Amino acid sequence: MSFYLASASPRRRELLAQIGVSFDVLKVDVDESSLPNESPENYVQRVALAKAQAGLQMLANDPDAVVLGGDTSVIYEGQVFGKPESQEHALEMLMALSGSEHQVYSAVSLVNAERQLTRLVKTKVIFRSLTRQECEAYWQTGEPQGKAGAYAIQGLGAVFVAGIEGSYTGVVGLPVAETARMLTEFGVPVWAV
Repeated sequence: MSFYLASASPRRRELLAQIGVSFDVLKVDVDESSLPNESPENYVQRVALAKAQAGLQMLANDPDAVVLGGDTSVIYEGQVFGKPESQEHALEMLMALSGSEHQVYSAVSLVNAERQLTRLVKTKVIFRSLTRQECEAYWQTGEPQGKAGAYAIQGLGAVFVAGIEGSYTGVVGLPVAETARMLTEFGVPVWAV
C-alpha cells in the first residue's frame, strides 16, 4: 500500500510526520470556492474530499493508493473566514475575531479505490481583545498570509489565543487523534517511521 497527502500545507506534512506516518505529497488543484447556500460544515468536508479524490485520480495506475485530503476553515458568526486576500482583508478578519470566540472546522478525508471516509472536527477558539496596531504589526511578519482566519495558532498568532476547547492540532490544520484512527481503519501504519 502507498499513502499520499493531497495538500500543499506544510503543517499537515509536519503533523503526519510527527505521528510517524510515511507519505508522499501530491499537488492537487481544487476550486475552494463555496457553493451558494452551502453550510460551513458541508463546505469544509466537500473541499477535503475533493482534494483526496483529485489526488486519487492522479494515481490511476496505483490500485493500492490511499490518499488524504484536508481542509481547515475559521468560522465566525456562520461565515467562513478563509485566507486573506489583502492586508485590509486580514485586518478585518482579525478585528472581527478580537475579544470573541470562533470555531475552527477541520475536515479530513481518506479515499482509496474502494471507499471514502470523511470526518469533521470542530474546535472553539477564544481570542483576547486586539488592537488594530498589533494586527498591522502581525501582518508585517508575513505569517497571516495564506492562513485561514489570517492567523496561525502554532506561530506568532498564538499570542492572540486566550483559550481553546477541542483539538489544538485541528486548528493547526489536521486533527491528529481523529486522523490516526482513520488511517488505522485504512490500514495505514502510525508510528511506523
